[in-house]
Amino acid sequence: MAERLSQCGFDVAEAESGERALELLEQFAFDVLITDLRLPGIDGTQVIEAARERYPGIVAVVITGYGTVKDAVDAIKRGASDFIAKPFHFDELRHVLDKSIEQRRLTSENAYLRSQLEERYQFGGILGRSRPMQALFQLLETVAQSNSTILVTGETGTGKEVVARAIHHNSPRRANRFVAINCSAVPESLLEAELFGHVRGAFTGAVATRQGRFEQAHKGTLFLDEVGTMSSALQMKLLRALQEREFERIGDNTTIKVDVRVIAATNSDLARMVAEGTFREDLYYRLNVIPVHIAPLRDRRDDIPLLVKHFLEKFTAARQMHVTQGAMRALMAYHWPGNVRQLENTVERAVALSAGRTELDVADLPPEMQSAPQQIAPPTVDFPESGLDMPAYLFSIERDLIERSLQRTGGNRNKAAELLRIKRTTLVEKLKRMEGQ
Repeated sequence: MAERLSQCGFDVAEAESGERALELLEQFAFDVLITDLRLPGIDGTQVIEAARERYPGIVAVVITGYGTVKDAVDAIKRGASDFIAKPFHFDELRHVLDKSIEQRRLTSENAYLRSQLEERYQFGGILGRSRPMQALFQLLETVAQSNSTILVTGETGTGKEVVARAIHHNSPRRANRFVAINCSAVPESLLEAELFGHVRGAFTGAVATRQGRFEQAHKGTLFLDEVGTMSSALQMKLLRALQEREFERIGDNTTIKVDVRVIAATNSDLARMVAEGTFREDLYYRLNVIPVHIAPLRDRRDDIPLLVKHFLEKFTAARQMHVTQGAMRALMAYHWPGNVRQLENTVERAVALSAGRTELDVADLPPEMQSAPQQIAPPTVDFPESGLDMPAYLFSIERDLIERSLQRTGGNRNKAAELLRIKRTTLVEKLKRMEGQ
């Protein structure tokens, strides 16, 4: 067998026992393992397990004279790619090897394509393939390199702190601290001390001198969440700290200078609050140097499948799960008042109640989502003043959907046609037409 494989162009190493095979596997990353089941020492399934643990992508083929169905099933469960029973023709082995190696190549290519897609559809841990999110990624990539103050706006649950962290970790300040504080979660009487620090004895309970968040974030980034909840007096002190990059701790006259990049966030309409006189206009303009708005999830529904996949991987590390078409349609139809945070909680709840199943269905969703009217959300289209070429635009959408369906199915046209709800012959005709364009 070794001689015949060598004649076919394979570089072959032989081992007289399972123990010797393991020694060779420690020395070299082999692409293919061919083993008998019954060996003098450890058996072939143990060799396969050890090989797969070291090289998850290795092609393992079992050849045995004890070719029962039970042996085959056991070997496949332990990671074998295929099973051949003695006696056999060499052409049969060659066919199994060619098929398994090609399958490994396709799997590797699919993994690469998925990684490329994931890289394309994310920025610093933020996921999205929709038009609003792609525009957001471009903006974040640009503003991350500056030191300007940023105001992040968006509804509750859209991921404002995630955006702030992404900006920090893609900025020149990434090696220093990212310090966050939720201004609405700290009592007003303590918020000033949290921001600027205090000295011992400055007020009742100040038993020691303490740094504030501004000092902690020196050379790094300070994230002020829910900045619209600050009192007018504290707004004035924040404005001075932003303008002068200096402040005094409570109870101290010593001025402390800091180098801090400030990112503020709010789900309130600060412009309206300025008009109503509840938020300082000068502070608003100081914070709103670079505005960054995060669209609500209901306005970017085509991000939902990508987010669901991400959350499933997060909450099901031990097993692979998928969502039925019916459940995905229900998720796409829901209006998501709690945005991405609500979607994450929904997936976590469904996984927790799945009782070990590998499929999430409509019944696993909360009642309000099960009853949501299902509809296909219309895509967002930029319609220029001069108009657009509608046939060309529709053709580009069709091409994109076909390419994505083929990527998802590893080039399998039958499965791609099923995903697109069209006949295979129709898909083939469309592909021919696309090739001619």
